Amino acid sequence: MNTQPLSGLKVVDFSRVLAGPHCSKVLLDLGADVIKVEPPGMGDISRYAAPGKMGKSHYFYQQNAGKKCVSIDLNFKEGCDLALELVRDADIVVENFRPGTLDFFGLSYEKIAKINPRTIYVSISGYGQNTSMSYRGAFAPTVHAEMGLAHTLLTHYGDALTEAKSDVFSHADVYTGLEAVIGVLAALEHRHKTGLGQHVDVSMAATMFAVNERAHADMMQEDSGPEPIALGATESPMFDFRDGSRIVISATPVFTPIFGKYCAMMRRNDLKDDPRFITPDLRRQNLKTLLNYVQEWILTFRNLQELEVQLTEAGLAVGQVRTMADFADSDWAEEWGAVVKIEDDEGTTLKVPGPPWKFSNCALETHTDARRIGEDNWEIFKAQGISREKYDALKNKGVVYSR
Repeated sequence: MNTQPLSGLKVVDFSRVLAGPHCSKVLLDLGADVIKVEPPGMGDISRYAAPGKMGKSHYFYQQNAGKKCVSIDLNFKEGCDLALELVRDADIVVENFRPGTLDFFGLSYEKIAKINPRTIYVSISGYGQNTSMSYRGAFAPTVHAEMGLAHTLLTHYGDALTEAKSDVFSHADVYTGLEAVIGVLAALEHRHKTGLGQHVDVSMAATMFAVNERAHADMMQEDSGPEPIALGATESPMFDFRDGSRIVISATPVFTPIFGKYCAMMRRNDLKDDPRFITPDLRRQNLKTLLNYVQEWILTFRNLQELEVQLTEAGLAVGQVRTMADFADSDWAEEWGAVVKIEDDEGTTLKVPGPPWKFSNCALETHTDARRIGEDNWEIFKAQGISREKYDALKNKGVVYSR
């Protein structure tokens, strides 16, 4: 019998768009049962993201495939009562509304803890539940701006940008969703020891501080001189390969320890004594010339495998610049099971990422279906003890909704 790490745990997910749904997606991938609660009408707005079809976008599939979906109108008292029934035996509750929103509907941690003290209630917000900035709305681009990420990117790219733009990825949402999962797992272990659940308050702003590996330097505003900050990951150079592709080498030769590795990989120890490259300041001033030497050397290799042998020997790594589609079709992606294929209602095959873990003593389930709004209403509420007569009355009144 296959027992997944979190099998048997019930998650009630009130969240929407990305940070909360990504948290509950990870819990689902680890074996928990997730019930997604949406408002009537459009439901989670991510259902309408491009590309995709109305009500079931590819974005929605990626974050929500495998979750059961119910739709409740919390503006009705009966709707709030239904939601309370759902959480009465829930192990985990996830929400990412602006602080105080669920309190208004009688679904605060304090109220839920009274009927289910084992509940782990996870709140994801921009600036925490009880701070001077709790009232502010928060989306990834605005949090990136507030926490220094946008400034760092603008400074890094400088004149290369034709206009100021925010990052293409929603780092704050995804990272905070993952930090929320860590909080849940810690709270589950604490519950195992004490029998009690608790409220886990997770902040997007605090997350972006915590995951920033160069925060120590940026906060202190110390000048590192010509040496790159925090090992210089952002300065890893790109080169052209002879087949027309591009490659990236793992770090910049401006950084003194890495410069020696570049010399070793090219068998060019003479460069260590070249007056143009003796110090990091001089290497930065003459970086174009130094990188040209590297580029000429790279073009002498017949294939990437041969090049990689020499880089590995010197303690460096190389990666080929590929599209996501190219990577999805790679042998490695097939070997790992990195891509999950989902058939939508009209027979179109969608590709979404698979789980990033493998366990030696259990196999994870692959989730290949995404529900319509309210598709699982009757199944879920029946399991909570709601009679068919009462369910039909609630549906006729508009308290529950399905499409």
